[in-house]
Amino acid sequence: MDTEEQVMELVFTSDTSEKNEIFETLRDKAGDNGIFAASIHDLYRARGSGEIGGGFTVPAINLRTLTYDLARVIFRVAKKLRAGAFILELARSEMEYTMQPPVEYAGACLAAATTEGWRGPVFIQGDHFQVNLERYKTDPEGETEALRGLIKDALAAGFYNIDIDSSTLVDLSREDLKEQQRLNFTLCAEFTKFIRERQPEGIEVSVGGEIGEIGGKNSTPEELKAFMDGYLEILDGSVEGMSKISVQTGTVHGGVVLPDGSIAKVKLDFDTLKKLSKLARDRYNLAGAVQHGASTLPDELFHRFPEVDTAEIHLATQFQNMVFEHLPQELKERMYAWIKDNYERREGQTEEQFIYTTRKRALGHFKTELMELPPTIKGAIARHAERKFMFLFDQLNIGNTMPLVDRYVTPAV
Repeated sequence: MDTEEQVMELVFTSDTSEKNEIFETLRDKAGDNGIFAASIHDLYRARGSGEIGGGFTVPAINLRTLTYDLARVIFRVAKKLRAGAFILELARSEMEYTMQPPVEYAGACLAAATTEGWRGPVFIQGDHFQVNLERYKTDPEGETEALRGLIKDALAAGFYNIDIDSSTLVDLSREDLKEQQRLNFTLCAEFTKFIRERQPEGIEVSVGGEIGEIGGKNSTPEELKAFMDGYLEILDGSVEGMSKISVQTGTVHGGVVLPDGSIAKVKLDFDTLKKLSKLARDRYNLAGAVQHGASTLPDELFHRFPEVDTAEIHLATQFQNMVFEHLPQELKERMYAWIKDNYERREGQTEEQFIYTTRKRALGHFKTELMELPPTIKGAIARHAERKFMFLFDQLNIGNTMPLVDRYVTPAV
């Protein structure tokens, strides 16, 4: 059975034991070809300490559908550009509505690397391992335990980069900044300890934190210091801390959707991003600040992220949109009909806004049909994606970062 057939079996089986077995086969096959899941922690720490310079921004790419096919495109582009500093990621919420548990996502990514003849580390990341505010309010221990379970599953699948997002618990009603951030940094520190206790021997998982929920008000240096000082007090040097920090500078996940379904222009605060990145490096030896919700920004802005030394940038919605643009009309109409049957439009939303913001939730339900799209359609999506990845990797200046990655990232024994 070839790699692609194994990936199809991995995706289609609903049997957990069988899914795990197929994942292990794909992981071992990748290992035989010099491919391994890895943590970007040491590279980020070297950047935070000034051991290496900046001038590049690591793209973290969320693949919500056609993971194997789109990951193949990414590895193909990375080989052409000799780019090593890039991440493949999936958020907690995305795992749920796309029906991609950690072993499935990681297996598809490692299989794509194998097919494309990649060699070396593959950075797989748990994006927005988020504390749900409403569930935490009613059952804090239950919500905390659910996130612990997800972390264990992710580590077992090779997610050696995990972004803890407890920024949902920031309480802006309090006057004192530290008290605003207290629940946020407390839970982030506790989850960091939990990860350190369970990470594989020889691997220091890259952990990220977040000081402001994306889509809220812009972050400030004072908030970053309040969060980091409280976080480090709790860790008290007992374990290695985080390597980066996510901030809010004016973006919204998926972009702001106008009534006609188009995306509004965003005024992104690059000065704040630069200031927060510098503070994170100079005071806390972090790689810098992380920018979320960026894939729908205008093309002319991307070169600015390396210029202001942004450590990492998260890209998701645009690649999902590429898939929808190329889908057969009949399939797209059935997906939209399913959305209308299963979700309610918010008051004041136009149908175009509702479809655009909600259609991602159909990806899991129609996963089989998407995986079985004919080669002509998959090929058109891949060509479109390849042009975009070439552009983004160039603008973010990660070409020729492969030697840098090889210097700091080695497989665990």
